[in-house]
Amino acid sequence: MSSQEPANPSVGEDQQPSGEDNNEDKPQQSKKAAKKEAAKQEKLRRRQEASASAAAALAEASIEDPLWASYGDVPLKDLQSRASTGRKWTEVKDLTVELKDKEVLVRGRAQAIRAVSKKMAFVVVRERGCTVQCVLSVSPDKVSQQMVKYATALSRESFVDIEGVVSVPGGPITGATQQVEIQVHKIYCINRAVPTLPINIEDAARSDAEIEKALQAGEQLVRVNQDTRLNFRVLDMRTPANQSIFRIQCQVENMFRQFLLSKGFVGIHTPKLIAGSSEGGAAVFRLDYKGQPACLAQSPQLHKQMAICGDFGRVFEIGPVFRAEDSYTHRHLCEFTGLDVEMEIKEHYSEVMDVVDHLFVAIFDSLNQNCKEELETVGRQYPFEPLKYLRKTLRLTFQEGVQMLKEAGMEVDPLGDLNTEAERKLGQLVLEKYDTEFYILHRYPLGVRPFYTMPSYDDPSYSNSFDVFIRGEEIISGAQRVHDPDFLTQRAEACGIDVKTISAYIDSFRYGAPPHGGFGVGLERVVMLFCALNNIRKTSLFPRDPLRLAP
Repeated sequence: MSSQEPANPSVGEDQQPSGEDNNEDKPQQSKKAAKKEAAKQEKLRRRQEASASAAAALAEASIEDPLWASYGDVPLKDLQSRASTGRKWTEVKDLTVELKDKEVLVRGRAQAIRAVSKKMAFVVVRERGCTVQCVLSVSPDKVSQQMVKYATALSRESFVDIEGVVSVPGGPITGATQQVEIQVHKIYCINRAVPTLPINIEDAARSDAEIEKALQAGEQLVRVNQDTRLNFRVLDMRTPANQSIFRIQCQVENMFRQFLLSKGFVGIHTPKLIAGSSEGGAAVFRLDYKGQPACLAQSPQLHKQMAICGDFGRVFEIGPVFRAEDSYTHRHLCEFTGLDVEMEIKEHYSEVMDVVDHLFVAIFDSLNQNCKEELETVGRQYPFEPLKYLRKTLRLTFQEGVQMLKEAGMEVDPLGDLNTEAERKLGQLVLEKYDTEFYILHRYPLGVRPFYTMPSYDDPSYSNSFDVFIRGEEIISGAQRVHDPDFLTQRAEACGIDVKTISAYIDSFRYGAPPHGGFGVGLERVVMLFCALNNIRKTSLFPRDPLRLAP
């Protein structure tokens, strides 16, 4: 199986460039087409043979085997909510030595199938990342030779129901997570996977270290590349690491919500179809909205501020964010999940930074305490060191950061933004000096911030804004907002924004608005950097980037 796939899944290898007909190319094109058709027919033939073989085995069993009712494919009509029998399924993760000699019914995928002989076989069943070894051994009135044959003919990743007795082997089980076995006396296939999978789960779950070790020993293992994984994401997400990554992501989202609710914030939902750009610039997805020009929201920025003007006081939102940037990097997506916060300020924008500080320390603590198994699982495929962070998050001014970079020999524009190289270098310097990989850099130059950012009171070249970094990469942008409508209009015009498209937003400040501020963070980026993963596509369930719109 090849691990190389086109970068753009919508472009097939057999596609030819358009142009004038060339008679000299016809024999070559015909030969290629014939070869492709032959391969297609061969693939179809193999599938038909496998299906016929399984059907023949089942037919033979039903005639000759008195135990034929203890195994087989469950008819579709029996899976159409035909009846509720009251049977109880045991989850694979709950199969422990305490259940020794107990009858259990489990459902999961046939991850691995191994025939030891005509009279014995092993089936490893997986359910949501947990696995158990199931043993079929011929015995009178319980397991027939035909039943063993049926089990070994199952295709990997098929869904099965297995009934049997829990047993405890004499030694450790290395091929499964559960340290018990099931002595099978019934096995039914709920749904069959195709005989040949486009990628194998064991290949997709393999670490780079395993592949390199095998190469040094003269053995070549399959490496599944990023595009192949994403082309067959429904298979890729079944690996233990991916199961854990998205459970970790769920915990981040849950802690974000619970922490803010405990601090008096209200969850809101803002529109994603808007009339004008929410962040400024050209990186917006434009569309026709019933004859009116519209775009997908780059953030909930404008509407969460309007919610503050509507007297909610403190709000947060978890929702999709769209950016039409042509960014082909490891950390940019065209669609991601935004975690956004907006709140009234009493005196100083440091009040917003206080929320960031306490919120993310709580999130990190929660992950370390409640996701230990998941973090260990991710680390087995993608090794990483635990994130270093302080109980009180370090805060540096932008000018202090620039000075640290200058002292390290890197020249930085004091009124410009930090590029990726400078961010990473500063992260390294901060780690060496303060022993933390999580810190806040505030009081950024005004010229590199959005139009709604409040300038500093003592120097209009700077602003009441901040960015937050993990492992040398920016994850959060925040600031105090401009709440004066006339000043806001000036700022928008200065940034080249058509004020007419955001008139409702500006008008909301004409009816009385409190000083306020907030921040936004990408959920996928938080998980990527906490787990030190090398690509944000690993933390997006179905990534959308400039080249990918499917699956």
